[in-house]
Amino acid sequence: MSPAGQTKGTPQRRKIARQTSIDPALQTAPSGLVPSLLAKKKVNFDPHAFLSTIGEGRKSLLFQRKQGIFAQGDTADAVFYIQTGKVKLTVVSNIGKEATIGILGDGDFFGEGGLAGQLLRMSSATAKTDCAVLRIDKKAMMEALHREHEFSDLFVTYLLARNIRYEEDLVDQLFNSSEKRLARILLLLAHFGKEGIPETVVPKISQELLAEMIGTTRSRVSFFMNRFRELGFIHYNGGLQVHSSLLNIVLHD
Repeated sequence: MSPAGQTKGTPQRRKIARQTSIDPALQTAPSGLVPSLLAKKKVNFDPHAFLSTIGEGRKSLLFQRKQGIFAQGDTADAVFYIQTGKVKLTVVSNIGKEATIGILGDGDFFGEGGLAGQLLRMSSATAKTDCAVLRIDKKAMMEALHREHEFSDLFVTYLLARNIRYEEDLVDQLFNSSEKRLARILLLLAHFGKEGIPETVVPKISQELLAEMIGTTRSRVSFFMNRFRELGFIHYNGGLQVHSSLLNIVLHD
């Protein structure tokens, strides 16, 4: 790695970053890139089938690519469940600067802040692709969580995994170089570490969007993407294909 791409800070600070990002018990990868211990537990419960049984308070919605689902500042009165498609979450600062905080896919929940007392949306949700989404009113969601313990357990596990991801994102942003941050986000977008074969990263994902997500410039993203491709870590074939060998960048000191 070039000196420009190395993490700034004292040796002690870099040591803390490595200890925080990598689970010693796993030995092979940062905890954000492997199945969590909670996720390893087999769950036979089908949330899609269960949510389909909720009558009043549930509504199936279809969104076209780039269509807004809700906006920052809207009333937080429902939870959303992605049946198919991709959803992008963004936040905008008081001075108008926008940042992408996540891209969600099939089986993910979002907008759950209202269940914990959040009155207004703290982010905006936009369809990244054509989407089929289930909107569940806050009251109906609370009743479902109290009525079906398996669903409640699954939902809590999902929220814990999401919280761990946010903590790891913060550590990544604070301590790791932009090259490592890019490698990590590509692996996460490719679902590396989850069961099954890693999928193609969101088709035609722009370098501007990747730059937003890791907090760097488009030119730096372009430089690293070209380097990853030359090293055989990624390739383009109708979409961006990510190979597990890209993990070498994340683990490299």
